[in-house]
Amino acid sequence: MINILANDGISNSGIDALKKSGFNIITTNVAQEQLENYINKENISVILVRSATTVRKDLIDNCPGIKIIGRGGVGMDNIDVEYARSKNIHVINTPAASSASVAELVFAHLYGGVRFLHESNRSMPLEGDSNFKKLKKAFAKGVELRGKTIGIIGFGRIGRETAKIALGIGMNVIAYDKFLESADIKLEFMDNKTIDFNIKISKFDDLLKGSDFISLHVPAQKNYVIDKSEFNKMKDGVGIINAARGGVINEVELVSAIESGKVAFAGLDTFEKEPKPEIQLLMNSKLSLTPHIGAATNEAQDRIGLELAEQISNLLK
Repeated sequence: MINILANDGISNSGIDALKKSGFNIITTNVAQEQLENYINKENISVILVRSATTVRKDLIDNCPGIKIIGRGGVGMDNIDVEYARSKNIHVINTPAASSASVAELVFAHLYGGVRFLHESNRSMPLEGDSNFKKLKKAFAKGVELRGKTIGIIGFGRIGRETAKIALGIGMNVIAYDKFLESADIKLEFMDNKTIDFNIKISKFDDLLKGSDFISLHVPAQKNYVIDKSEFNKMKDGVGIINAARGGVINEVELVSAIESGKVAFAGLDTFEKEPKPEIQLLMNSKLSLTPHIGAATNEAQDRIGLELAEQISNLLK
């Protein structure tokens, strides 16, 4: 019997699929410092993680029984991937499963931002009865997304899903990706109607200068993608969303761009200092904040579980 440890949890659909394939699936959450001991004692062959558990060189070296490391989601910055593969361990992830969920969260932040929902939801419970007219006036200058331009930095699966929603609501899309020249996108509607778009990749500076809103969809980086000089090139009053990774935006420069009025609002799902974001971000009323929940929908977690189960079965059968 092959033992699989899903240390950060896995959907019921994933558990069922793995059991059907004859695997023993354990969903105990083992603390990071006890992981090595547990894996060896329980004879674990497959470890599945999300973003909480890390699988580094020392764990890989000290747990020779591991055959597969699986990441439920896209980014694998919590796993020493190349090192694991050099030891003939399979490293798998589920790059397609959560794209639509992340894209929808981007638009939750965008719609909230242009209509001040993040501020309104803070203010109404406190002074909705005492200052209704003042609040009505404060939040009266909303704008529509339709007809505006969204710049999408990183045009992989999630970037394209974001573009689909943007196109569907009548936005113009500018995309930048250092690995692409253009991308084909198929919009699917009810009654089996579809429309095809070809998006040409723009220059990075053109995106910065021409976008009313900017959304980042890049993997974890060594350097900031958006720093002081990038903010300076943007339109005044731009809105920015980061549902990618902490560290792709310089958060100090973001706060300063908000204070100067360069950035009207920002939506952050990821932070440089996770899981303890900087207090000046948490307290800033121009920021719409979520605790890294881009992929956290029931549908995405179902797809992730099933995709992992299928890949594991194929590798081990």
